[in-house]
Amino acid sequence: MKITLFSDGGARGNPGPAGIGFVALVGEKLVYEHGETIGETTNNVAEYTAVIKGLAWLKDYLGEHTEVAEMEWKLDSKLVVEQLAKRWKIKEPHLRELALECWENLSSISIPYSFRHVPREQNSAADALVNSALDS
Repeated sequence: MKITLFSDGGARGNPGPAGIGFVALVGEKLVYEHGETIGETTNNVAEYTAVIKGLAWLKDYLGEHTEVAEMEWKLDSKLVVEQLAKRWKIKEPHLRELALECWENLSSISIPYSFRHVPREQNSAADALVNSALDS
């Protein structure tokens, strides 16, 4: 069985008030969604924070659902996808620290995983959670 996660992060003002959201699906079934504000930061930090929060949730979920055999993560941030895949250099030290945290969390996941860039329209559920958190 495959789990698919969609995540998004955004800041109004960049930097400005920021929020994150992520959605988890097994097949077509929604198994979890989460959105929250994360204070004042940039879009890129928010995107990474969404992945970090999603990975924390995923580790717990996988511990209880051993039937999950594969994970695909979809984001509309090409920067985060390419940096996590180590195809793009991470020049900013604060983003490098966030990427290291992601890689550390990923090292404890024992199933195959991939990160894929998707157009914003295909990430609308996670985007809606970001906006809902920022609007509340």
